[in-house]
Amino acid sequence: MQKRPLGRSGLEIAPLVFGGNVFGWTADEQTSFELLDGFVDAGFNAIDTADSYSRWAPGHSGGESEAVIGRWLKANPAKRDKVLIMTKVGSDMGQGHNDLSAGWIVEEVEASLRRLQVERIDLYQSHWPDPKTPYEETLGAYARLLEQGKVRAIGCSNLDAQQLGEALAVARDKGLPRYETLQPCYNLYDRAEFEGLLCDLVQREEIGVITYFSLGAGFLTGKYRSKDDLAGRARGQRVEKYLNERGFRIISALEAVAGRHGAKPAEVALAWVMARPGITAPIASATSRGQLDSLVKSASLTLSAEDMAELTKAGD
Repeated sequence: MQKRPLGRSGLEIAPLVFGGNVFGWTADEQTSFELLDGFVDAGFNAIDTADSYSRWAPGHSGGESEAVIGRWLKANPAKRDKVLIMTKVGSDMGQGHNDLSAGWIVEEVEASLRRLQVERIDLYQSHWPDPKTPYEETLGAYARLLEQGKVRAIGCSNLDAQQLGEALAVARDKGLPRYETLQPCYNLYDRAEFEGLLCDLVQREEIGVITYFSLGAGFLTGKYRSKDDLAGRARGQRVEKYLNERGFRIISALEAVAGRHGAKPAEVALAWVMARPGITAPIASATSRGQLDSLVKSASLTLSAEDMAELTKAGD
């Protein structure tokens, strides 16, 4: 499978990343192990998680996803060298605010390493902006982790063009490591955050882009048609905003293109993201083997220029 570079980090990934937010939450441990095995056996090599997954679930405190991945790695030691483990730091873990202070990063990286049962994190990402902490302090902490061999590369998530530009300028001016990747929310419906200045910046600076909510919290699978379909769904509240004329127009286009390719709407939605300018790979999650098999197919689906134009127009 053709790998894509993660910025200038020297790391390369297949064009689809498994989103680990489901591990220990909507996918129990046995299911998570089966999904991880299937994903890697299909030739993919990147798993994304965060220290805060799944703190939002009743009875959870964060770290549940990392712990499941750690136990899977311990049970499958031969697969450690086949995968890149990506995790994040900076979410509120009880402090009451997003936190990218040097002290917190140094403390929390040890907790992530312990839960993941690894000696080194392949990509360590700033999860959210922290306006209270200067970029120089955050990047300085990462510099020490890189020197110590505890992380291989650093990235960021949820920064806008101005914030990312400022972080890159500080790295350049102070001789500190730069963010090699960006993780924005991006899909056929949610495009405004990334397209434009931010997309131009990452391409100019050769920064890898890993998109989250690549299937619009499941809306772009086509399974949600009304508010009634949201009842009892873990992501129901996130999907409701898509239930409008524009959202259904996008679903219609997905179904038309999927029909021509003998594919499913979710596969087409992911293939569209993979083919967009500046994108390295979308993140997508699965909670069953059937869902995983569908995700895997998206990486081998080639959309024509006409397909791409039809889909893009539907979301304009």
